[in-house]
Amino acid sequence: MLQYQTIPVTPFQQNCSLIWDDQTQQAAVIDPGGDLDLILAEVEQRQLKLEQIWLTHAHIDHAGGTAVLARNLNLPIVGPHPGDQFWIDRLSDQGRMFQFPEAEVFTPTRWLADGDTVMLGSHTLNVRHCPGHTPGHVVFHSPEIKRAFVGDVLFAGSIGRTDFPQGDHDTLIASITQRLWPMGNDTVFIPGHGPESTFGRERLSNPYVGGT
Repeated sequence: MLQYQTIPVTPFQQNCSLIWDDQTQQAAVIDPGGDLDLILAEVEQRQLKLEQIWLTHAHIDHAGGTAVLARNLNLPIVGPHPGDQFWIDRLSDQGRMFQFPEAEVFTPTRWLADGDTVMLGSHTLNVRHCPGHTPGHVVFHSPEIKRAFVGDVLFAGSIGRTDFPQGDHDTLIASITQRLWPMGNDTVFIPGHGPESTFGRERLSNPYVGGT
């Protein structure tokens, strides 16, 4: 069975997630934006074998710690979609803009596309390309445990910002309604910030996409 633990990191309280196979302890970290000491302490406490970095998108609060973590532990970087090359190239600029520690540019080991899968032990998660917040944003979905790690596409009661460069509101709405909703109303999603919710709850009550 897959298990996960969410660890808020960076001054933006970004929901970094550890996900692991509870039989083998093989683990991936989703969006290590910073505070690597907190992430690695959780890895050690749970005696996990951290094997991969998965990225939903390349904003600094999600990707700022990626290069250092990958280099120090010799981990592959999986994701995001190539549309976010623009944001990876600007990591240093993002750091200065938001007064984050200096972030290193990196090259993903594997880019992701809509319909791809990622493996963790014997478990498979589906990848959906969900642009709008950023052009290369992806979502990781586990039908097995009915969980989706959605980054900054959707939040409890809100949606991702689209006022950053290469953001687009209509594209984001289409990503939510065409690619998230079909995962099922009972699917719990882990957003990039704030509490978990379900797609069904957001379809009823979210002021931006309710009733869609």
